[in-house]
Amino acid sequence: MHRRDLLAASAALAAGSSVAGAASAAVLQDGDVKKDLTKGEPFALDYAPHFGMFRNLAGGGQGDDGLMAELEFMHAAGFRSLEDNGLPNRSPETQEKIGQKLSDLGMRMGVFVAYANFNAPTFARRDDATWDQIVQQVKGSVEIAKRVGAKWVTVVPGSVDQQSKDETTGQWTRYGGARLAEGFQTANVIELLKRCAAELEPHDLVMVLEPLNWYANHGGAFLQRSDQAYALCKAVGSPSCKILFDIYHQQITEGNLIPNMDRAWDEIAYLQIGDNPGRKEPTTGEINYANVFKWVKEKGFEGVCGMEHGNSEGGAEGEKKVIAAYRSVDPA
Repeated sequence: MHRRDLLAASAALAAGSSVAGAASAAVLQDGDVKKDLTKGEPFALDYAPHFGMFRNLAGGGQGDDGLMAELEFMHAAGFRSLEDNGLPNRSPETQEKIGQKLSDLGMRMGVFVAYANFNAPTFARRDDATWDQIVQQVKGSVEIAKRVGAKWVTVVPGSVDQQSKDETTGQWTRYGGARLAEGFQTANVIELLKRCAAELEPHDLVMVLEPLNWYANHGGAFLQRSDQAYALCKAVGSPSCKILFDIYHQQITEGNLIPNMDRAWDEIAYLQIGDNPGRKEPTTGEINYANVFKWVKEKGFEGVCGMEHGNSEGGAEGEKKVIAAYRSVDPA
């Protein structure tokens, strides 16, 4: 789809008129059912694509212009939020452009990563210099959040303490040195999370903790399970410390998705999506997303569901397939 057609489609949507002509290039034949992929009707849940997911259909080229074109396409296709883990790596000028475009389109900003470490016990083992750096990094996310109107930031609290630090090089070596008992590690994590939450509370920002699976992606991560994340949030006791429940990771780690979400529901502030195996769009794996999303909708969830997955097929056809998959499982 050419950008001029996309802009025309967006304008027609805003006026409440038909977009059949502008959308005709984005129609996917699925058996005998044609799915209009840019009909613009919002989904029942607030799914948040990331940049690059619809690059071909948006047709906006490179740089900031390409990002703006992708946002326009996302809105025209019915999405109302954006997720951008790498937002802190973008220039302040680009961040401001993203925030302004989201505001113009009436879209929300999902999570970006305020702090993440997968390979060192940065939270589990006390190290004053490291802890001060982490607090400053989390504090620095406040200004980024203001530029884009964000409410949530992701924090991944390092690995378990199965490593030792070379005092000469400052590097961590896995499975070396003395290992702290689990309870001491947990107490350290809670203490540092309280310090981080204190930086975010005055700005009404929410740090969401993401449990990660050990078996396919992040072996050794400190935070693995939903019950563990729930206990941490209760111990921190702050409105700025909640759970990011990544359905892909938790399917691998523990399964039993709906009961576990139900038990942790009062601490869950954000969801992320990906099917298993493969971490692609819904309908490509074993997770019954139609039922999961139906349950989430019935719970009254009004937060963002981040589409933290790849496309199962490349090019424009693969991008159409992603949109069609979400239309097929959305509890509209």
